[in-house]
Amino acid sequence: MTYLLIFFVIVVALVPLTHFMPSKRQREVARMREYAAVHGLFVEFRSVPGRASGRIKSRDRAGHDTIYYGKRLPPAKQKKPEQTQAWLFEEQGWVALGRRLGVPESLMQLPAQVLAASVDEGSCGIYWRESGGVDAVEQIRQVLELWAGQLRA
Repeated sequence: MTYLLIFFVIVVALVPLTHFMPSKRQREVARMREYAAVHGLFVEFRSVPGRASGRIKSRDRAGHDTIYYGKRLPPAKQKKPEQTQAWLFEEQGWVALGRRLGVPESLMQLPAQVLAASVDEGSCGIYWRESGGVDAVEQIRQVLELWAGQLRA
């Protein structure tokens, strides 16, 4: 009986510690972010372009964290300022936000989980909610490498 009481007290003391253990989803997100960082990408919390204008509705509900996976661009050889350009993935496919721009060919190869893509003077990248695992991150990395090479060619 004494051993049972000791076991019960130990279990009661250890149960609150389980709340500090990462969940399966948290471990998967950490794996994806680590893979991205090791392979030359950076990760930031950013708002999806066009959210304020109401363009994104069903695919980007408020309250969900959208993550930007980006590839840093080397400085341009010419001193022309680049404007930020963005493209949204909607039901009919990729759509330029703002000016009438063509859709970069490399965006067609992105996984379906991607919400948007953008390019500015320092980086090109995608906005998504980190679903699809490391395989999706590798696919995104390959597309961003290709896109970055095309932008600075």
